[in-house]
Amino acid sequence: MIREKIIIENEYGLHALPATQFVKTADKFKSEIKLIKDDITVNGRSIMAILTLACEKGSVVELIVEGKDEKKAMNALKKILRGKKDG
Repeated sequence: MIREKIIIENEYGLHALPATQFVKTADKFKSEIKLIKDDITVNGRSIMAILTLACEKGSVVELIVEGKDEKKAMNALKKILRGKKDG
């Protein structure tokens, strides 16, 4: 299991477009994926659940990834949370 705290850097936060991108990317991996903000844990494969976290720019979330491809999944997903388009 890998856990990492990440600051949301996207100017508009984790709104519908990056949340959709996050879920589509998460679906490429077999690992279990969770996001935590303010003691609320959600499934990283659910757009609606992610949006309920209301992550604005500067919010701190914890990304938890567990499974055989956890390192690759973590690297890909944290780029999205940080607002990086190409790495």
